[in-house]
Amino acid sequence: MTTSLDHAPAQANNLRQFLVLTLGSVGVVYGDIGTSPLYAFREALRPFSEGGVAREEVVGLISLMIWTLTMIVTCKYVLFLLRADNDGEGGTLSLLALLMKRAPRYTTAMFVAGILGAALFIGDAMITPALSVLSAVEGLKLVTPAFHDYVLPISAAIMVLLFAVQSRGTGAVSSFFGPITLIWFLVMGAAGVAHIGDDLAILAAFNPVHAVTFLWNAGLIGFIVLGAVFLTVTGAEALYADLGHFGRQPIQAAWFAIVFPALALNYLGQGAMVLSHPEAISDPFFLMFPSWALLPVVILATAATIIASQSVITGAFSLVRQAIHLGFLPRFEICYTSETQTGQIYLPLINTALLIGVLVLMFVFGSSESLAPAYGISITGAMLIDTILAFAFVRYLWSWSAWAATAFLLPLFLLELIFLGANLFKIHHGGYVPILFAGTVMTLMWTWRKGVRLLREKTARHEIPLDQFIAAVERKSEHAPVVVPGTAIFLTATPDTTPAVLLHNIKHNHVLHEHNVILTIKTARVPYVPEKDRYTLTKLSNRFSRLELRFGFMDDQNVSQALAHCRKEGFKFEIMTTSFYLGRRKLVADPQSGLPRWQDKLFIAMADSAIDPTDYFHLPANRVVELGEQVII
Repeated sequence: MTTSLDHAPAQANNLRQFLVLTLGSVGVVYGDIGTSPLYAFREALRPFSEGGVAREEVVGLISLMIWTLTMIVTCKYVLFLLRADNDGEGGTLSLLALLMKRAPRYTTAMFVAGILGAALFIGDAMITPALSVLSAVEGLKLVTPAFHDYVLPISAAIMVLLFAVQSRGTGAVSSFFGPITLIWFLVMGAAGVAHIGDDLAILAAFNPVHAVTFLWNAGLIGFIVLGAVFLTVTGAEALYADLGHFGRQPIQAAWFAIVFPALALNYLGQGAMVLSHPEAISDPFFLMFPSWALLPVVILATAATIIASQSVITGAFSLVRQAIHLGFLPRFEICYTSETQTGQIYLPLINTALLIGVLVLMFVFGSSESLAPAYGISITGAMLIDTILAFAFVRYLWSWSAWAATAFLLPLFLLELIFLGANLFKIHHGGYVPILFAGTVMTLMWTWRKGVRLLREKTARHEIPLDQFIAAVERKSEHAPVVVPGTAIFLTATPDTTPAVLLHNIKHNHVLHEHNVILTIKTARVPYVPEKDRYTLTKLSNRFSRLELRFGFMDDQNVSQALAHCRKEGFKFEIMTTSFYLGRRKLVADPQSGLPRWQDKLFIAMADSAIDPTDYFHLPANRVVELGEQVII
């Protein structure tokens, strides 16, 4: 007989796992949004700093911040988008992959929207570390003015150290993320509680009427201030991207139990302090703390900003991996830093590019005050893309009517459009930076997709159907190739045509292996493909077989491991008598190819920068044979 006591250990383990995931999400998922109080209210007050800010303006600003958090983070992301998952994975490209599969009519439009959102997120991955760390280290100037000249060098040193340790993986460090960020949120909440009593009139900010009244009376200045108000929700887009790491319920629990209360209390405390001490307008966050606590808070803030930076860096790694597997970028080197967690990865080329971008931003802008205007455009743009893709999701995946989808998402779309418009006013103050970043990344993705399509069209003109080729080489004649023992595996993207490398092998070496496998590697529109669905083996003749390996866009595409699994299931081959044949193409630019000359050169440069397929697919290096050819493109 089973009693409730029998279920107690299992329930305890489930509860412990839930609490661990919740704590982890506090550190990783909410690390970025948790640093917004450092600068958001300060930047929102800046347009009023010369003439002085009125009481109703302070209450209106805090009301705007609280209700922005409520509408965008709570309603859109925590309660709604966390349910719009692709087999448990979230994020712009994850959603795009699902929609491209289920709504092919709108593939082009969704592709453009998806890569724009991805490009904006990568720009955010450069701006977030620069702005967050600068904001925290600038607190040292309040400890003593002597630190003024050392803010930039200290910030740059922190960034170099942070990017240098990426190759070691986040596993060892991540266990500290949750506790440190939890302490950070508790300190922020406590500081807010300590100052709300300075002027209890600030509690009126919970009434959204004050937010609307502020915008109505402020006119153009109020519209400009919206760009700074949006800084309160920076990092919300990463919340959706990290869905697969922690799960929906732990992320929701962390928001409602810890993060949202701490943020709301801190903004209320900053507002109450400015109401009672107008001179605190210069830096309301750090001035909330007594002088004896300032240095510890600056150190804690710096730790929190490093954690926030880590979350967007690893998010950029994951996004680029998805883009590679979905065919939006060439194959770059991907290092797996954990034996158990496939999500813990390191991309050396992307890591270096991000570091260079962060350092350039730091030294060009010089301070968080100068850099803050550049921040909002990338965030608002990425969130707007999420809303557009979410509309397609509920229409095609949840079968909502057009009226229901519009009624639910149009208010959010209009709100985010207003925020984007407010941020566009800052283009000449640094807002051009994320636009340049996004434009560059979109150009790279567009060029790669266009070049790959053109390359396939050119090579297709010379392809021979595989069934015709098999019939020809297996026909007994005096020109038949010599049959040699062993297995040859030929990688190709088009399984119904004869791989060019197979044709070259017979043309130049005049040999045919005893067993030949035409191997195609497909990336599914789902994050992970179960082992039982990993491969399909089709026997074509006595000497030829077709093997299709399927991976999810979050899977490690390890061909050697997959072939070992196939061998357990009955696919007989010996690794020491098996050769992997790869074609290596040398691309030559042609002005008449169909691509502009600049794009021709860019595509060839991207192709040259791609990692060797042997390393990318984890093939045994001593069993790989490469045959080259020139292709004019």
